[in-house]
Amino acid sequence: MYRIVAAAFAVAATGWGTSPLSAQTVAGPPATMGPVAQGAPPVSSTAKLPERLSLAEALALAAARSPRIVDAQSQVDAARARVRQAGFRVNPTLSVEAQNFLGSGAFEGFRSTELTASINQQIDLAGHRKARVTVAEARLFAETLRLAIARADLIQNVRQRFARAIAAREQLAVARDNADRSRELARIAGELVDAGREPPLRALRARAALARERAAVEAAQAEEQAARAALGTLLGSKTPPAQVVGAVEVPMPASISAPEALDVLLARAETAIAEAQVSNARAEGRVDPSIGLGVRAVRETGDVGLVAGISLPLPVFDRNQGNIAAAGAERVAAEARLVDVENRTRAEIDTARAELRAADARLTALRDSGIGEAKEALRLADLSYRAGKSSLIELLDAQRSLALLQTDLIDARRARAEAAAALARLAAPFTQGTN
Repeated sequence: MYRIVAAAFAVAATGWGTSPLSAQTVAGPPATMGPVAQGAPPVSSTAKLPERLSLAEALALAAARSPRIVDAQSQVDAARARVRQAGFRVNPTLSVEAQNFLGSGAFEGFRSTELTASINQQIDLAGHRKARVTVAEARLFAETLRLAIARADLIQNVRQRFARAIAAREQLAVARDNADRSRELARIAGELVDAGREPPLRALRARAALARERAAVEAAQAEEQAARAALGTLLGSKTPPAQVVGAVEVPMPASISAPEALDVLLARAETAIAEAQVSNARAEGRVDPSIGLGVRAVRETGDVGLVAGISLPLPVFDRNQGNIAAAGAERVAAEARLVDVENRTRAEIDTARAELRAADARLTALRDSGIGEAKEALRLADLSYRAGKSSLIELLDAQRSLALLQTDLIDARRARAEAAAALARLAAPFTQGTN
C-alpha cells in the first residue's frame, strides 16, 4: 500500500511543478507602495513624556507611540499577508480507494482487492489566482494610503492640540498677570481708603476685581491642564507633559493639488479595488478543470497500472452572475465617490486657504493694534492712580483693555496655527518608500 501511494506521488510530481504565480513569487505590492515596517511594538500608555515638550518632540513621539499609527500599520501588515495568501494555488487532493474485497464469490476476502491511489489537481485556466492577487494588491495599496492618511491626520492633530496648549499656557500667564495687578491694586486702594483719600466703595470694587481675576486664573489653569492632557492622550500617554515650550511652526507647501491629495488618492485606490473585484468576479464565473493521475494495483495478479482522469464543472446554473452584477454596481459607486471626494477636496483646499489668509490678516491687525500702547497706557494709569490723579475706574478700564488685546492676540495665533495645520494636512504628500 505504501509503495502504491509513493508511486502515485512520484507520478504526480512529474506532471505538476511550480508556476510563476506560485506563493514564492508573490512578494507583495507594487514598488510604489514602499516598504512597511513589520511587527510594530505594543503601545505603552504609562510611559512618561518629557517634562518640557516641544512640537518637534511631540511629533516624533506621536509617530512612534500613537495607537492610531499602530492600528493603521497593523492593517498594512495584514493586507500584505493577504497578498501572500492570494498567491497560493489550490492544494492537490490525495485519494486512496479499495475495491472488490469482503464480498461474495470471487470477491470473498481480500484476494481480489484492487487498490487505487491518485492525486487530483485543479488547473487554474480561468485566472482565479491572478485575479485574487490583483484584488489583494489593490487593497494593500489602499491600506498603505490609509496609513499615510493616519500619519497626516496625526500630525495635524498634534499641531492643533499643541497650539491649543500653547494658547492655554499664554492665557494662564495673562490671567496671572492680571491677578497680580489686581492684588496690588486692591492693596493700594485699601491704603488710600485708610488714608481718607478714597471712599470705601473704591476698596470694595478693587477687591471684587481681584476676586474676578482669581476666578479667571483658576479657569485658565483648568483649561491649560485639559489642553496638556488632550495632547498627552494623543501621544499615547496617560501622563501629560508638565509644560509645552516653543511655538507652532508649520511649513507651508509651495503648491497644493487636489488630484494628488491623500484622500483623493485613496478614493482612486478604492476605485481600482472595485475594478479588480469586477475582474475577480468574472474569473470566479469561469470553471477550471481538475486532472487526476494515479496507480491501481490488483492483488490477485500483482499487476499495476496507471489511472488518469479529468473532471470539469458544468456551468449550467451558477455562473456567478449575481456577484458580477454586484461588483459592477460597486465599481460605479466607487467612481462616483472618487468624483465627490475630489470635488470636496478642492473645496476644502479653497476654504483652508481662505481661513489661513483671514487668520494672517487678523494676526497682523492685532499686532499693529497697539499692544505696546496699551501696556504704556496701563502703566501711566497705574502711576496716576497711585498719585491720586485718576480714578479706579480708569485704571480698571486700562487693565481690561490690555487683557482683551492680549487674549485676542493669543486666540489669533492659535487660529493661525490651526489653519496652517489644516492646510498642511491637505497638502501632505504620499512619498514612495516612506509608508
